Amino acid sequence: MTMKSTAERPALELGHSMKPRQLTMMGLGSAIGAGLFLGSGAGIAAAGPAVLISYLVAGTLIILVMWALGEMAAANPNSGAFSVYAQKALGKTAGATVGWLWWLQLVVVIAAEALGASGLLFTVWPVIPVWALSLIFMALFTAINLAGVKNFGEFEFWFAILKVAAIVLFLAVGAALLLGWLPDVASPGLRNVTSDFAPAGLGGIATALFVVIFAFGGTEIVSVAAAETENPEHSVGQAIRTVVWRILVFYIGSVFVIAAVLPSTSPALKSPFAGVLDMARIPGAGTAITLVAVVALLSALNANLYGASRMVYSLSGRGEAPRILSRLSRARVPMVAVGVSVAFGFLAAVLELLFPDRILPALFQLVGSTCLVVWGTALVSQLVLRRRADRDGTALPLRMKGFPGLTVFGLALLALIFAVGFSSPDSSRQLFSTMALVAGIAAACWLGDRFTRSRRAGRTDSAPDLTRKL
Repeated sequence: MTMKSTAERPALELGHSMKPRQLTMMGLGSAIGAGLFLGSGAGIAAAGPAVLISYLVAGTLIILVMWALGEMAAANPNSGAFSVYAQKALGKTAGATVGWLWWLQLVVVIAAEALGASGLLFTVWPVIPVWALSLIFMALFTAINLAGVKNFGEFEFWFAILKVAAIVLFLAVGAALLLGWLPDVASPGLRNVTSDFAPAGLGGIATALFVVIFAFGGTEIVSVAAAETENPEHSVGQAIRTVVWRILVFYIGSVFVIAAVLPSTSPALKSPFAGVLDMARIPGAGTAITLVAVVALLSALNANLYGASRMVYSLSGRGEAPRILSRLSRARVPMVAVGVSVAFGFLAAVLELLFPDRILPALFQLVGSTCLVVWGTALVSQLVLRRRADRDGTALPLRMKGFPGLTVFGLALLALIFAVGFSSPDSSRQLFSTMALVAGIAAACWLGDRFTRSRRAGRTDSAPDLTRKL
């Protein structure tokens, strides 16, 4: 009998009660959040209707990344997902680096989504201050994540269903507005799209591209949740196929409607969905979509908290984080991992009290290009592991089509995004800060691994030599 590797143990200790439909909706729930309901307006303000180019480029990349992740997750469902795959393909330091980077990214996003949801709710219900609402939301979703994966999955399923239905209705109203089918409402037509398609040129498209990448970030959580899903070999492929095309339809369709209805200089872009519905003169629709946006952000918070806790749990199980983080509750939930993953969200709520309206914009600046590092590592890992599997004759339950051409194309597209990003002052600053963060995490992981090895070697050297007594 062969011993299981430490990289596999955490996935085997977690529950396996998440259903395929819940996995699919979790992928949608993590991606349809602040990036769509708030970030779409920022993207249009930066690039005008040309933001659609940014969405098409980032959308193509995320399709390729999800196909690559699907192949690896079906073959090895693990709560560490792309971190584990990077470790297998590129070594321990690479696996630990991408795991910690993704965890830090989600920790910031969780705080941003709590504050974003609170700010939107305050605009229609100005009773409880934003910082207090954020504390309430953080406490509520901490409790939900501690309740067990089955309850969490069902909660996320219905959350995601609500916002998907709202987006479908929004697209229907937007199409009716553009086609002039609404009574007593003048259609703006496509003047905003055709008259000034790219007001800020390539620089605006580059700036918007990183807003869009932030929006698509989180979709990779499907590969993390595969470890707690019934029949992951089948469920992962189904979830990825469904998630990818729905996200593209919802994002590109919604952004096209917003860009056609609202000029890039419109103040309504601060809450773009409500701005479009106000233009349609549907009574109460703006308030309703704002409440849906609140639900969308909270749903994404819920999914991202799940992903963050499972990633740091996996890191702990592989010796890349303190052992206490792999402790499970009776509900088979990594309770300490959940606790450390929400801590920054509570801190951000307190900071909002001290520095009102300044924390959320700062949080958006901290993430964005980190997604590119995670996605690039996933593509490189799949390239290495697929070649290794083909060389060894290993059967894979799910195989990415067009390999290796599509994987290489994804890496080339990623390189192009970096090149465009470095051409813009705003995005280049973010890229340089991300590179510095990655280098710092990698150095810390490498030093931590060397320290652990030296301690183990010291204990081995100091152990008594019992062979002399035999």
